[in-house]
Amino acid sequence: MIAGWWRRRRAARTLQHRAIPDALWTLTLARYPFIARRSEADRQGLRELATLFLADKEFAGMQGLEVDDGMAVAIAAQACLPILRLGLAQYDAFKGIVVHPDIVVARREVMDEDGIVHHYDEELAGEAMEGGPVMLTWRDVADAGDSAEWGYNVVVHEFAHVLDMRDGASDGVPLLPDRAARERWLAVLKPEWQDFCERVDAGEDTLIDPYGAEAIDEFFAVASELFFVDAATMRSEHPALYELLAGYYRQDPAADA
Repeated sequence: MIAGWWRRRRAARTLQHRAIPDALWTLTLARYPFIARRSEADRQGLRELATLFLADKEFAGMQGLEVDDGMAVAIAAQACLPILRLGLAQYDAFKGIVVHPDIVVARREVMDEDGIVHHYDEELAGEAMEGGPVMLTWRDVADAGDSAEWGYNVVVHEFAHVLDMRDGASDGVPLLPDRAARERWLAVLKPEWQDFCERVDAGEDTLIDPYGAEAIDEFFAVASELFFVDAATMRSEHPALYELLAGYYRQDPAADA
């Protein structure tokens, strides 16, 4: 009870003394139309949540990159879209956000069925690790206003992974109330993913990023990207998947389109 009271008091003080300046918020809305077209109430709620996010998280620029206020607000606003109705506590498990200027090449290794370890390089625009940090590339964050046209948003993608991992597993299923809710979730998500994979394998053009065929957790992440940046189109082409995400995120962004 005391902890909850203290958290509310601290949040109120943060909103009073460290609110995102008007000019900076206006610039953020101009950069990202998928935020600007949300209702006035949603925009105000997002601004407050982003303010609290900035007070809670620690940003680190890499390779000489300096994360200025505009960059931090751009990241915070997009990161808070998925938790607009869920609350900042969804992100309590991590503190750090690492920002690179551009694509990062990571050295990977995988062991095959014969026990032989193979090494390879993987290009990353972002990465979320259990317990943090979350890694993002500024080029992709900055370009999110334009890349929304093809349903791409690296910030939403990585923070969807953060939500996915809240139950201890990266499996396309976020933390849900009980086993029955999990079964209802998979009854929609799994058939949608399997149908999507068949379309990708057949070489069809898909509204959802083909990267989602890699694994069901990636499908959840890329579907979440589309849900927040091109909701109306997603609702038209994938109504069941849209309703699933709308129920979880407690949002209906297509209503503002």
